[in-house]
Amino acid sequence: MAMEVHRKLTADSSPRLRNGETGDCIGTFEGHKGAVWSCCLDTNALRAASASADFTAKLWDALTGDELDSFEHKHIVRACAFSVDTHLLLTGGVEKILRIFDLNHPDVPPREVESSPGSIRTVAWLHSDQTILRNLYCGNFSSRNLLVTLFGLVKSYNMPCNVESASLEPKLGNKFVAGVEDMWIHIFDFNTGEQIGCNKGHHSPVHCVRFSPGGESCASGSEDRTIRIWQTGPANLEENGPTGKLKASALP
Repeated sequence: MAMEVHRKLTADSSPRLRNGETGDCIGTFEGHKGAVWSCCLDTNALRAASASADFTAKLWDALTGDELDSFEHKHIVRACAFSVDTHLLLTGGVEKILRIFDLNHPDVPPREVESSPGSIRTVAWLHSDQTILRNLYCGNFSSRNLLVTLFGLVKSYNMPCNVESASLEPKLGNKFVAGVEDMWIHIFDFNTGEQIGCNKGHHSPVHCVRFSPGGESCASGSEDRTIRIWQTGPANLEENGPTGKLKASALP
């Protein structure tokens, strides 16, 4: 069962399931007809979801690789995330709309939370599935991170650079990480929005970052074809402030 806990997904046009400790490929999910922008596992690592340029988000059996459902959209789907209880799937993309699919009733039309001011690049569930984190591209190289409850906006950050992905620390909720086009993983204070650290190591833009469930580490995926896992516990003080230790790096 250790492999179940440490699984992670990588993707191009076919999402790949990998062992999180070794980086070894376990299997692939075949079915998308376009590039896959985002993929994730549910809490129990029994199902996977993927968001694609073929205007669909797909649900997969993580053990067999079988396609379970396909959810049609009207434009490119850039992001997807399971709720903690695994009953809901959240998607977002170029349509600028957040959609929530009930996986217990996949034929029922999704709930649309609200229209966004920009293309959605990242989504995540927070606070017992009552809050959504989304990262937007608003044009002219500007990005915003927004926290939205199911009833309205909680917090908004105007970022100093073009953000590709963001993830909130799940245990204390006092910081968040962002992957950006400058190849670094930036760490920000949740309350003030000020940068408090920076992890360096990638050689191309970082398109995906995600905290582990316990918040003790975060993973980053880059155009340099590596996935890096960073320790986010006790920080090392370096020239540019607190920087997490690199725990592991995996090639495709």
